[in-house]
Amino acid sequence: MAAPKKGRSASSQSKPGRSLALILIAIVALTGGMFASGHTTPRLGIDLAGGTSITLTAKNEPGQPDAINKTNMATAVDIMNRRVNGLGVSEAEVQTQGRDNIIVNIPKGTNSAQARKQVGTTAKLYFRPVLAVEPQGGPATPSPKPSASTSGSPSPSASKPGEKATSSSASPSPSATATSQGRPVTDALKADATPTPSGKPSAPASASPPKSPAPDPATAALQAKYAALDCTKKAVRAVTGDGIQPGQPTVACGKDSKGIWQKFILGPAEVDGTEVKKAQAVFDTQGAAGWQVTMEFTSKGSKQFGDVTARLAKNPDPQNEFGIVLDGEVVSNPYVRTAITGGTAQISGSFGQTEAQDLANMLSYGALPLTFHESSISTVSPALGGEQLHAGLIAGAIGLALVVIYLVAYYRGLSTVAIASLLVSAVLTYVIMALLGPTIGFALNLPAVCGAIVAIGITADSFIVFFERIRDEIREGRSLQPAVARAWPRARRTIMVSDFVSFLAAAVLFIVTVGKVQGFAFTLGLTTVLDVVVVFFFTKPLMTILARKKFYAEGHRWSGLDPQRLGAKPPLRRTRRASAPVDTKEA
Repeated sequence: MAAPKKGRSASSQSKPGRSLALILIAIVALTGGMFASGHTTPRLGIDLAGGTSITLTAKNEPGQPDAINKTNMATAVDIMNRRVNGLGVSEAEVQTQGRDNIIVNIPKGTNSAQARKQVGTTAKLYFRPVLAVEPQGGPATPSPKPSASTSGSPSPSASKPGEKATSSSASPSPSATATSQGRPVTDALKADATPTPSGKPSAPASASPPKSPAPDPATAALQAKYAALDCTKKAVRAVTGDGIQPGQPTVACGKDSKGIWQKFILGPAEVDGTEVKKAQAVFDTQGAAGWQVTMEFTSKGSKQFGDVTARLAKNPDPQNEFGIVLDGEVVSNPYVRTAITGGTAQISGSFGQTEAQDLANMLSYGALPLTFHESSISTVSPALGGEQLHAGLIAGAIGLALVVIYLVAYYRGLSTVAIASLLVSAVLTYVIMALLGPTIGFALNLPAVCGAIVAIGITADSFIVFFERIRDEIREGRSLQPAVARAWPRARRTIMVSDFVSFLAAAVLFIVTVGKVQGFAFTLGLTTVLDVVVVFFFTKPLMTILARKKFYAEGHRWSGLDPQRLGAKPPLRRTRRASAPVDTKEA
């Protein structure tokens, strides 16, 4: 009978306790880290914990070149992440799917409607002068307007707590051909929409009015569009301003402080929202202004904003207002009494905390590089998520029980090695998943649970390969200790090849798929790696120790290694080479 090879292999055979001690130390260290971190359970995904999943699809602007590419999609994901985090949703997930889709998963406990608005809004922001405004769907009396002022200065006029600051004079209801007060729309468009050589609208002329100018077809078309605009209809608001370039006048809709829809005629964009360097919502603790939004402009934006406010301050109502236009909708239209210079400004009025924070959030995190529309949205209640988790755990328990029954029935005493190895693998898997939640944001979803269930079979398969190799050696007539020593090298190669194929499949699946399927691939890959660790550092050393015990070494009928039941050959014995025959005959 061949003896095991000397060297490293023999050393590992004689000291299997070292490997067992090493894996025990690893389990204790990881478990201690889990309790120290405070995360004692794996983080659950939307389908198990409950929450909202939103699918957003990118689209190109009409008449513009294809802008959907990897760089723009990555930028959009980053901006959406920062927006959702601005709402205090630290566990939200934003990731791309395919070429033009972004999946946003928002956990339970979050205002899903507010989150949907934040992540899906393109946030193309412009500051446009207001040329005309008219309320719709409510009383004709003007509502209080927000005011714009230099940072740290009071609003130009006082207002009651909780109301937006109002201008000093009321404005009658506008018509389709005249602003609410002051210049007609045709004169306003000439003054505010005529490009200067620098590309910016010109200031209103102080010279005498021109003599009977010919009607401008563009102005007439804009007035007709304004007259027909009904902002109380959602379908109309959705397409208002589509295809309008920043340098063109346009019509738009927006709500006043009382929630009444208004329609606007707006001049060309004077300042781009990208020139806002920083914005934040603050509460006025010194006065009665309530929540305010403070803005800090870039050097370029500071000059542009100073120029437009200096010009608007000379105009009557409402042409002393500028509209803050976000994705084609007027979110605020503060008035201006003096030029605002210095690069900082405040928008004050009857903002609520949420309203002020949302506006500041949009201004701070910038515009998305692409336009998105909401393709689908699904909401999973915590109760339904709990039911799915319960069903997944039951399926896993049934699968584990069937594997244990098979091992006990077929391998008898050897099943204790397999069951102990499964328990070690389960503990390692659980602890590592709990640690990966706060570390890399791993969330256990239903496909990931399926991956863990599949891993039970993969792990059990490794034990079976090793056990069958040992049995083959016993059938050849070897005793248990030499059988374990000879079976391990061949079983090791088979286990490594099998686990490599499983890990490769999991890696490919993780790379080429997105969303929840990645959870299955990640869990499958993780448990495959742990299978190798457990087999090398626990199953093999434990089997080496048990091979020295009488119950297994003598092949007890309940050990699973009974030579008679396995059909073993007679024990192998070493034989001496026969010597040459001696001729005893005398010559």
